Amino acid sequence: MARDLPVRIVQDPSDGFTRLPARVQPPDLVVGFDLYGRDRILARMHGTAVPALSGTEHKTFLEAKPREVRSVTARLRRMWKEEFVDVQSLDESGRPAPDRPAFPYATLVDLTAEPEGELLAAISQLAAYGSQLLFDVLLGGDSEPVKLFRGFLTEALRAEKPLRVRFDSDLFVPWPMLCLPPDATDEPGFAGVFRRFLGHRHRIEQTGGGFYTAVSDGIGHPPKPIPALSLNHDTGIDRRGGTRATEVAAALARGGALIERTTRPQLEQALQDATLDEQLMYFWCHGHFKPAEPEPPYLVVKLTDQKPVDAYTVRAHRPPRHECAPFHPFVLLNACYAGLPGDADLAYLGHALIETGARGILGPQIEMPQVFAAEYALEFLTRYLTGEETAGAIAHAVARHFADELHNPLGFAYALHCGMDARLERAEPAEATS
Repeated sequence: MARDLPVRIVQDPSDGFTRLPARVQPPDLVVGFDLYGRDRILARMHGTAVPALSGTEHKTFLEAKPREVRSVTARLRRMWKEEFVDVQSLDESGRPAPDRPAFPYATLVDLTAEPEGELLAAISQLAAYGSQLLFDVLLGGDSEPVKLFRGFLTEALRAEKPLRVRFDSDLFVPWPMLCLPPDATDEPGFAGVFRRFLGHRHRIEQTGGGFYTAVSDGIGHPPKPIPALSLNHDTGIDRRGGTRATEVAAALARGGALIERTTRPQLEQALQDATLDEQLMYFWCHGHFKPAEPEPPYLVVKLTDQKPVDAYTVRAHRPPRHECAPFHPFVLLNACYAGLPGDADLAYLGHALIETGARGILGPQIEMPQVFAAEYALEFLTRYLTGEETAGAIAHAVARHFADELHNPLGFAYALHCGMDARLERAEPAEATS
């Protein structure tokens, strides 16, 4: 009886001609914010989560100005630090409480034993700031087109079922930290306030200018039976102890062929290699912002040798795409204590990595406590290394885990820049022919 024989192509003489576009489920909701000139924002919205108007997308110019949006965004990030991370435990006389950690929200991951009223008030304040940025500033105004746009978006975001949401925006805003306004139907207590956060309700990614070119490369690239992973870190952080950093490193070692880098020259040498083919890059280091007047400050991270690594480092050492083998890692940029002065754009280093082919960047949008950063990495990477779920699904589940189980909102402060559909693919042993 005639039958088709299984065929696997192990070479590509046509240089990608036979590759088909990636088949991924489109987002349920796409919301765009495009800058027009220096002071205008065009808002766009489409997807199955919102009704089409005359068969096309919703579109309107907003009343908000880009400068104000950036300023209030910086304020939101600052408020998370000042009114949550840096909160001290005080007694009734205003002195440090002797029976509690000095900075409980910065040094504890499980907050369920903390005073409920105090913690709930702090999280509710963060929710109020997140709602203010989205609905009072970005989507604020009384014009009928803006009110109509705001109403449709609010209705879509209140969906009980988690949506796959893409914010395609020239303005980089920490979308998972933004919130719906309070509603009479909200549950009381922690459940109700956490449900207001967009990062709790939906799977979210931010995209921008680098998105479309990033997803077009590496399509059809065959998975490996043992994925290549890298740990790029500052060993001085690990030596201080008190975190789960060693367990994260052990999880990476079990998950694939692990390469460890601790200096900038090692990272530069890897980037220069045209055959570099890592599926996951993890950065565990400190970060800070350097001034770049008159432009906004830019993110710099440092490994053990304390030499700065920034977007220009990546661009200077990575060969042009057409001269390289497919390179599309997912990057967890866990840069601890990366301050955010002014309107600095945390996506800048990530955008440079996406330009080289990275499938997505996940990183904190605020000055993240080191203890929580290590716990978050362990939760995320343990799930991602199985290859069973996408980065978007995992980031959503991990943020909910910390909120629902541990009453900790810091998981919402991690955001995806592209990469909602990124997944660590592993070839079946029988398919490992090369």
